[in-house]
Amino acid sequence: MSGHTLRSRLSDAALALWSLFALFLLLAPVLIVIPMSFSAGSELEFPPRGFSLHWYARLFADPLWIEALRTSLVLAVTSSLLALVAGSLAAYALVRNSVIWRNGIAASFIGPMVVPPVVLAVAAYLVYARLGLLGTMPGLVLAHTVLSLPFVVMIASNAVASFDERIEQAAVSLGASRATVLTRVVAPALTPHLLVSWLFAFAVSFDEVVLTFFIAGIHTTIPKKMFITLRNEIDPTITAVSALLIAVTVLIGIIAVLLLQRRLLAVVGAEKS
Repeated sequence: MSGHTLRSRLSDAALALWSLFALFLLLAPVLIVIPMSFSAGSELEFPPRGFSLHWYARLFADPLWIEALRTSLVLAVTSSLLALVAGSLAAYALVRNSVIWRNGIAASFIGPMVVPPVVLAVAAYLVYARLGLLGTMPGLVLAHTVLSLPFVVMIASNAVASFDERIEQAAVSLGASRATVLTRVVAPALTPHLLVSWLFAFAVSFDEVVLTFFIAGIHTTIPKKMFITLRNEIDPTITAVSALLIAVTVLIGIIAVLLLQRRLLAVVGAEKS
């Protein structure tokens, strides 16, 4: 083995170890929360004192937490579906049309992702105060839709760009309308990507707290309820909520990976055949 090859392998091993260490530092707080949620103690402590599900029982027996969960689900489902429809159509239009200001329009869709959340929240608060939308569910849905749009636009744009436009042209030459092409040709082919973009939009809306705190009014979501609870008292029920949110996030990630992997295998199989 040459000296250069040995140094290269040592460098790769050192990089891998450093990456694993950095990953451990990022995941350690998350990994600690999960066993704490099963603690039999009466306060936050690690390592947990025994095993018990009483914090989960307390969570699902509290009507305030259940109401917050219901609000979060309604808000996340509604806003993510709106973001999916609007974002996928916008992505298709941006990819398939060579308009002069296409880059500027695309940047405006990505804006909510790069603007600091507190700046976006203050801007939404000022606009909603003038429009009378503060503390209303429609206003909250609209804000979360705007916040979720960048993820849908980015994923859908890549999917549309990778889809062969000649298939659409063939459908049009056979007499299909543009609406038929979108619903019967493009949408079925891009279903895995659209589902992944919807999952990301759902997760973004469900986890949002800063924007919600500014404009939600009396409406309380799970993240807002967690913030208020931690501000007022140290309630170990938070660990159960956190563990469930971690589980949902991991589940969404696994589903997204499986959908994209299935799509990739289908594309590879089609190319080989």
